[in-house]
Amino acid sequence: MPEMLSAQSKDKALKSTRKGMLIIVSGPSGTGKGTLCERLVSSDDNIIFSVSATTRQRRECEKNGVHYHFISETQFDELLKTNNLLEHATVHDHRYGTPRRPIEDALNKGLDVLLDVDSQGAMSVMKQMKDCVSIFILPPSFASLKLRLHTRNTDDEQEIEKRLNNARTEIAKFVNYDYALINDELESAYERLKCIIAAERQKTVRYTPVIPEELTEEEILWQSTSPASNP
Repeated sequence: MPEMLSAQSKDKALKSTRKGMLIIVSGPSGTGKGTLCERLVSSDDNIIFSVSATTRQRRECEKNGVHYHFISETQFDELLKTNNLLEHATVHDHRYGTPRRPIEDALNKGLDVLLDVDSQGAMSVMKQMKDCVSIFILPPSFASLKLRLHTRNTDDEQEIEKRLNNARTEIAKFVNYDYALINDELESAYERLKCIIAAERQKTVRYTPVIPEELTEEEILWQSTSPASNP
């Protein structure tokens, strides 16, 4: 039996313009948010990570422009002054922020940009980027979240309790997002995440197909190999 055309091939069969979308992902520590984001970017060439800017020193294992944009305090001040940060925060005496221009440039090229950010930063970005897609990752239960935090072996009991308390506060904000995704099982959650992205890409606010009058080459090829055309 002949193979069906892939969704990507069918998209190419139509002349179309597509504006990229900003994907905001938030969720408490231990929900598997980072794993889901990494899998999504590694499996989809049209999605790139948003790289944050920071004033802290670069660690030996880090690459400028890949892990962070490492900039000076003066440069950070200039980004703030010119309204070129979508959100920013100070953590352990160092400043972090999401540069506006790289995201806008990527979106205008038709690329999708994935921004992994906490709920406070997400609210700031949502106010400025009205067409963004926001997704909140939830644990199946608080007991499961506590178990996951213990399994990571990166924090002591006091720090885990602190993260759990923070999680309760943060989880209450999921109602401000477009989607709530419970990561009860990684493969299932990942498939649902891909479904969200696929559906959002078809929205007319960012996708404009132009339907041709004649059959496309792909349609002619498909019809010639379809079982219906070969009784």
